[in-house]
Amino acid sequence: MRKKILLFVTIVFVLSLFNGFAQEKPRIGVLRFTNNVTSMWWWQSKTASELQDMLISELVSTRAFQILERQELNAVLSEQDLSASGRVSKSTLVKMRKIKGAKYLIAGTVSAYEKTSAKGGKVRIKGLSLGGKKEKTYIAVDVKIIDAETGEIVDAKTIEAKAKAKGISAGLSTRHFSIAGSDFKKTPTGKAIRACIVYISEYLECSLVEGLDAPCMKKWDKMDKKRREKTKGAIDLD
Repeated sequence: MRKKILLFVTIVFVLSLFNGFAQEKPRIGVLRFTNNVTSMWWWQSKTASELQDMLISELVSTRAFQILERQELNAVLSEQDLSASGRVSKSTLVKMRKIKGAKYLIAGTVSAYEKTSAKGGKVRIKGLSLGGKKEKTYIAVDVKIIDAETGEIVDAKTIEAKAKAKGISAGLSTRHFSIAGSDFKKTPTGKAIRACIVYISEYLECSLVEGLDAPCMKKWDKMDKKRREKTKGAIDLD
């Protein structure tokens, strides 16, 4: 009887360990975005890190990943070093532990950007130009999933997004603004960027959590096929 109980306990323990490993969330690190489109008026020095932060936030909200901080890694190490110096009270000490390594690194490159605007009548109020506008914005981001151990690109996808707006609008100064700012979020470009980031997070969840053969991948394959056909149709060989 004791042998049966011991065997049962052993099996349960082994299965719990197996399930724990099987259900471990993918460990990922998000790299800064790069830009391959020279005409993007909103791309500034801080845009790369802002897009990185936006994607990290969306990925965290999925609760499907272990997101490893890389942008502020030096601050984490400094806090650990401060705790080890003896100058921090024992009740608030940060334990010295090894930093987790990422299994995958996510790289994004803005590969296409288009903005069209049809203006209507204008009204000037105290030097501010207001006018009726029909604006459309299109953005495409090439996403790569890189195996951090081997450097191999294990998956890649082009993610697209569109947004449009119609109505009275005011000109937006590009001198002092952030793509994460509240004013910019309301513009077609801001909406297209946010939509593209959300799509990227959804695709990564499908690819890395569900798997490349999962039913959710059919949606993305269909969208990619449509994008390819549209691109080929735009090529003029004459």
